[in-house]
Amino acid sequence: MKKLQEMNLVDDFLVYSLTAHKVYGEEAARYILECILQRSIRHLTVVPQKTWYGETPEKHGVRLDVCLDEEDGELFDIEPDRTGSSEEVKALPRRARFYHAKIDAGNLTAGESYGTLRNVVVIFITTYDPFGLNRMVYTIKNGCVEVPEMPYEDGAKTLFLYTKGEEGNPPKELRELTRYMEESSGENAQTNGLKRLHEMVTKVKADREVGLAYMKMWESEESIKARATAEATANEKANEILRLLEKCGTVSQEERERILAQRNLQVLEQWHEEAMAKNEQYLTAKIKTESKQETIFLLLSDLGQVPEALKAKILSETRQETLDLWIRAIKRAESIEQFTASVLSDRESL
Repeated sequence: MKKLQEMNLVDDFLVYSLTAHKVYGEEAARYILECILQRSIRHLTVVPQKTWYGETPEKHGVRLDVCLDEEDGELFDIEPDRTGSSEEVKALPRRARFYHAKIDAGNLTAGESYGTLRNVVVIFITTYDPFGLNRMVYTIKNGCVEVPEMPYEDGAKTLFLYTKGEEGNPPKELRELTRYMEESSGENAQTNGLKRLHEMVTKVKADREVGLAYMKMWESEESIKARATAEATANEKANEILRLLEKCGTVSQEERERILAQRNLQVLEQWHEEAMAKNEQYLTAKIKTESKQETIFLLLSDLGQVPEALKAKILSETRQETLDLWIRAIKRAESIEQFTASVLSDRESL
């Protein structure tokens, strides 16, 4: 896990800690927004990591990294994103759509008209190009397909900021901000505004409460990873036990469920050892059985052609004592017919 001092403003914990800071939060958030939107921002209320849960436990919720409420103005959500996996990049427009829906639903109280819905701007700051056009700014708004020039204002806007984008003549101030956000060092803070931002970032990184919060988050994530690892290990061990037991014979549904439900690794280790021992015994017995069956076929071949029904009967027999009796019976028989009659009539040999 990255150290706090090594973090940049495209790391969600740092931007969360900066904009939520009781001393520097509003100032830092205002500067970032003014660089992005190229307009002055009124008083801001910072609501970091705002969470809207699903309507039911089965429904998807959302946690916003930085939610900003402009006095008598717009609502903003800032989402730094470094992931860049092909699957997540492809889903990014739908992710933005979901964020807008959750923000709108959380800000329209019962009895209010739709006309009171606030303007919402969702801003993704990415270290990868989400659309492959090398633009720094991609502004997305709804409109009419048939008449693109027709006025249509629903108050929703999404900005995708690609930190390395060059096309579209982005403002110099924005280019400098995105460069600083991707690599938040003193060398990238050349303007007075960025120098002040860097000063705030440096102080936030040195803040003891922020450091403790980061440690708690790190411990929480490590705990989650440990539980996930233990869960995966338990699943792997349980499946290995089932694989070994299934080689020895049929496993009942009840036993299968009992094994898969077990999460105690010590218990699973013991069951695994027992399954390995059982499997070894089974393989040893199988080798002996196959060896004796081969001996029977070899002895019978000296007496003539072995009928298919007799072959099937021999191959289906696994009792060692029965196979031993059959071997002795073949040695006494003068023909396959005599052996067959003996096998079918002599109940001791069955």
